[in-house]
Amino acid sequence: MNIYVGNLSYGLSEEELRDAFAAFGEVTSAKILMDRETGRSRGFGFVEMPNQSEAEAAISNLNGKDLDGRPARINEARPRERR
Repeated sequence: MNIYVGNLSYGLSEEELRDAFAAFGEVTSAKILMDRETGRSRGFGFVEMPNQSEAEAAISNLNGKDLDGRPARINEARPRERR
């Protein structure tokens, strides 16, 4: 399952994001999107978890919880819209 993670602290690393989700099961990838011009975090990212039930547990337990000083907004990622 692909999971959207928003309202991230600009100082949070991909490793810290992965560790937060790894408490609930296997994490295939954890990516924080960066601004191309500044190189700074855009404040959101995506986590991929192969097991549906583990991913749902992570979403329900981490949504609204503090990640590095900010309450994270977490839900299942929607497919990317065409431009």
